[in-house]
Amino acid sequence: MSDVIQLLPDSVANQIAAGEVIQRPASVIKELVENAVDAGAHTINVLVVDAGRTCIQVIDDGRGMSETDARLAFERHATSKIRQADDLFALHTMGFRGEALASVAAVARVELRTRTADNEIGTLLTLSGSRIESQEPVSCPVGSNFKVENLFFNVPARRKFLKTNATELSNILTAYERIVLVYPDLNFTLHSNGQELLNLRAGSLRQRITDVFGKRFNQDLLPVDVETTMCRITGFVGKPESARKKGAHNYFFVNGRYMKHPYFHKAVMQAFDRLIPTGMQVPYFIYFDVAPADIDVNIHPTKTEIKFENEQSIWQILSAAVKDAIGKFCEIPQIDFDTVGKPDIPVFDPTRPVSQPSPSYNPGYNPFSQHAGRTAKPVDGWEQLYDGVELPRHDDADLFGPDASAAPADPLASADAAPLIEDKSPAHYQYKGRYIMTAVKSGLMIIDQQRADIRIRYEHYLHQLATHTASTQQLLFPEMVRFAPSDTVMLQRLLPELAAMGFDLSDLGHNSYAVNGIPAGIEGLDCVALLQTMVADAAGQAASAAADINHSLALSLARSAAIPQGQLLSNDEMEDIVNRLFACSNVNYTPDGRAILCILPQQDIEQLLG
Repeated sequence: MSDVIQLLPDSVANQIAAGEVIQRPASVIKELVENAVDAGAHTINVLVVDAGRTCIQVIDDGRGMSETDARLAFERHATSKIRQADDLFALHTMGFRGEALASVAAVARVELRTRTADNEIGTLLTLSGSRIESQEPVSCPVGSNFKVENLFFNVPARRKFLKTNATELSNILTAYERIVLVYPDLNFTLHSNGQELLNLRAGSLRQRITDVFGKRFNQDLLPVDVETTMCRITGFVGKPESARKKGAHNYFFVNGRYMKHPYFHKAVMQAFDRLIPTGMQVPYFIYFDVAPADIDVNIHPTKTEIKFENEQSIWQILSAAVKDAIGKFCEIPQIDFDTVGKPDIPVFDPTRPVSQPSPSYNPGYNPFSQHAGRTAKPVDGWEQLYDGVELPRHDDADLFGPDASAAPADPLASADAAPLIEDKSPAHYQYKGRYIMTAVKSGLMIIDQQRADIRIRYEHYLHQLATHTASTQQLLFPEMVRFAPSDTVMLQRLLPELAAMGFDLSDLGHNSYAVNGIPAGIEGLDCVALLQTMVADAAGQAASAAADINHSLALSLARSAAIPQGQLLSNDEMEDIVNRLFACSNVNYTPDGRAILCILPQQDIEQLLG
């Protein structure tokens, strides 16, 4: 029997590893930028073409590599970060596996130009599919210049299933934001197809956050700073009024490394319990400084999952730190002690005797007397105002109809005798400001008024998008909305649909837009928060087709403009909702699948009361 087990070639092993490490162009940028940070760079420039499909270039001014190091860097498990297994428990660098460059070179064509400060000539290394094509001396500045072209050229299945350029560029910006927020003392730039998307200068952490997410973010940040023997927690959390249902910026960093941690996220949200509505989230930027021996980052190649040795204790510290920040810095209405122009309030003196107040009144005052109160003095000569004006004269027949004797002497007696409601339309009843109840042949129908309005408005907005018949209400004072760079890419795709819905936006540059007009009928809504929510919903669904984009936008706008729970409705308003609901294509469910109505059968009612 022949042997069936064989050792895989390095090229095949690298492609297998690349499936875990390099998932999309954003993964390439993440690995290369982290290597630049570990190399001590002060300025890092990233250039992408076609969202990384065609070319990705990362240029840094770090230490650079020698000729030998440049060649060894693309071998599997070749790294300068660790020497032995014990070094995993004392990591102070972003990378340590030694798989990133080998994985990139396995699925793309890579060109590296690098030079160290003690060498006058640098090295040019070219690889394609893990195979070294050439290595020669070249003139280049100190640092490294990686150019990755034709990503996944030898893995057509992976290249085929990449998303659209807008989606991949949004993923690149998201990954880039996670890095730039950790290193505010470094300079970063990002260009896409020759257009500058980010240009971040070195500064403080607060300045870096506002540079990325907008200046309005600055007024909503509360500082967090607590230090214990177990860990140190710093950063910022948002004020309760900055809470959003979707698209809130939530970031955790541990020793300069981004991580996802639902357990710690719950600690932050519990600190805002009863301060924000249910389902809302506040933005936060929390940085943990923990001893490397107390955490394990070697969980997944993406390094976004981290295990803590003292997870429960850190949870309690985090929750207390956020609550302390809210209590110290949250703006709470205070008592006004301004006494200018106010009546004096006597200070209680325990030594002075307290006497019962004796009110004074006029015992002879009679409110029904003609001379009891002040009477207005009649104006003399008022008749001159009506000179030349002939007033129409009416007799009793004109006032009360042809038969003056039929006029009721007491209007209350007439009101009591008349029927209260003469409208023959079916009456509807509202229960607790949420449900509309009406009688049907089979029993009692109960309608959720908010969900019904969502369905009505959703189909109305879809019709406007299809026919381009929406009307715009111009704003007297335009609002300015600022988007994160990752959201701006999605907004560019949504601009035609937003215009079809009635939004009038103009680009102000630097990811800022002026809202000049909004769809008619949604006056009174916060258009800035509405646009941010609509873009976040579209980005969260990764909508690609036009129908998916229209569905996402129409649903977001319908949710925001629908009548709120608890709003009292008149019978005519309830009748209008019921009629318009049953004119919809689907009366039973909202666009996101929630039930709108139910019917309590007559038989069940009789059994309950029998």
